[in-house]
Amino acid sequence: MTRINERIRGPEVRLIGEDGEQVGVVKRDDALSYARERDLDLVEIAPEASPPVCRVLDYSKYKYEQEQRRKQARKHQQQVTIREMKLRPKIATHDYETKKGHILRFLKHGDKVKVTIMFRGREVAHPERGEVLLRRVAEELGEFGAIEQEPNQEGRNMTMVLAPVRASANSRRSDRRPADGEQAEAPPVAPEAQAEAPASAPEAEAKAKTEAPAAAPNQDPK
Repeated sequence: MTRINERIRGPEVRLIGEDGEQVGVVKRDDALSYARERDLDLVEIAPEASPPVCRVLDYSKYKYEQEQRRKQARKHQQQVTIREMKLRPKIATHDYETKKGHILRFLKHGDKVKVTIMFRGREVAHPERGEVLLRRVAEELGEFGAIEQEPNQEGRNMTMVLAPVRASANSRRSDRRPADGEQAEAPPVAPEAQAEAPASAPEAEAKAKTEAPAAAPNQDPK
């Protein structure tokens, strides 16, 4: 808990003024008087220092700004949720596609997915079938999820964890539309197209002169 004003302990404090200037080491009572003269609070910002560091400021405003910083920090913290999807080794095609769609939706939402294969009875004697199914899920959803935990069998269950992956930078650039006033990049011109491009007017005129046959010399009449 932040101590302010009379709650600050110790006979001396290192005082920082309201503008951030270093006032120096002063007695606590003198620091309190300094703050009162400016209609502000004396706030202990570094209690572990010797002597403790105190600053003169508006504590209500300071407390509000600190709360806003904490809220912003919480917003930037990524909340990772782990979902679970259970399958059977002999799952029907329709059920498989349905559950694969759920896994895809979780990955697009940014959640990790724990895919569990449940073995029953004699199915546990063929764990390779469960691994093949898990690898199939990972391969078919490879664009949206990467294997974070390889298939691992524990008792009658085999699990694998998929983590969401972001689109590559190239795909983001290709999907980007030019902003207002921004000129889109022209597609590259093939060499054949460049060779067939018509020449400009001056170039065509110069070419015509060089390719035109020389005029025959005037012959004297006989």
